[in-house]
Amino acid sequence: MKLKFLIVIGVSALALASAGRAWAEEAAPALAVAGAPAGYGCPPRLQLRRPAACPSVGVGGELNDLASRGLYLAAPLPTVGIDPNLSYVPWDYLRVGDGAAALYPSPEEAVAAAGSSLAVGPGFVFLSSASSVDAGGVQVYATPRGYVRGDNVSNASVSLFQGMAFSRTPSRPFGWIVQGGTCTERTPGEPTDYTGHCFMSHEVVQIYGVQHVGDWDWFLIGPGEWLEQRMIGKVEPNQAPPDGVTGDRWISVNLYEQTLAAYEGGRLVFATATSTGRNGAWTQPGLFQVWAKLERDDMTGGIPGENFYYLENVPWVLYFDRARALHGTYWHNRFGAPTSRGCVNLSVADAHWVYQFASEGTWVYVYDPSGNTPTDPALYGDGGA
Repeated sequence: MKLKFLIVIGVSALALASAGRAWAEEAAPALAVAGAPAGYGCPPRLQLRRPAACPSVGVGGELNDLASRGLYLAAPLPTVGIDPNLSYVPWDYLRVGDGAAALYPSPEEAVAAAGSSLAVGPGFVFLSSASSVDAGGVQVYATPRGYVRGDNVSNASVSLFQGMAFSRTPSRPFGWIVQGGTCTERTPGEPTDYTGHCFMSHEVVQIYGVQHVGDWDWFLIGPGEWLEQRMIGKVEPNQAPPDGVTGDRWISVNLYEQTLAAYEGGRLVFATATSTGRNGAWTQPGLFQVWAKLERDDMTGGIPGENFYYLENVPWVLYFDRARALHGTYWHNRFGAPTSRGCVNLSVADAHWVYQFASEGTWVYVYDPSGNTPTDPALYGDGGA
């Protein structure tokens, strides 16, 4: 009797276990998983360990597919901290108004508006000032070339945008949102079907997939979230040095994407959004080397009254192609869009990082994967800021 009882108990337990497995396998796809996107049931670990519980089709398979592409659970970029003090410069910047600005030998003469020995402008003019005084109710700024009245200038707002430094090369492309107010769509191409998820300018996104629809690539930046390629300034890490580069350090400037990437020893160590030459004042494609390295420089060009510009104390300057340089930019925040007169504009913090990274002789590779930028050297002068 005892033996029969044990056999009955054993068979019953086995039947219960089998029934339990069948119930679990049937119910598993519907189980809620903490942190999973809405509508998904099986975490990747269960998908791999219990394929019967999470078949390759349906919600379990979809979740596993997301996990295989890095969308769930999404891994952050392997960034390292950047010194916030890189954006510091020991002076303020001043925008001169529409007319020419008079520069005076002393604060007293500036207050009296008499004795001017120099005028700058009219044009696109910025001055720098390390100090100011209130003289007789008039704010007077000291500049390297003289004193300027406060009613002739306004304070410039310097961008605090910073790129990213990396502990290792990221495993997938990434980039910056070019324009604030950009919103994702549920499907690539037409018709428009916005998700309601919108971005501010210069937010960072990772790219998990690409579909070509119509004339453009569409990037998958999250589960069911697509952006058209022109909305993102993309960096696609390429650890192979460009042809002609010797040594283990180089800087790549992508004219189409408006991005800069710095490499060391075949590893991406820094990337950021930049602003290169606008149409007609292109940044020349080619392979160059830094030929001068200056902590600051004054930049000027054009014809007064027409297209004249004067930019005082431009920080962290690396000349690489005649007058074309990588440098800090305090007069705009349009990083990710062509804006310059031929130079590679960077935020002050980013220019400082690149300045510390580079030396005279460091390679600078400028290229346009779209082929839209002219390559005929006859079309290029010395360049400008």
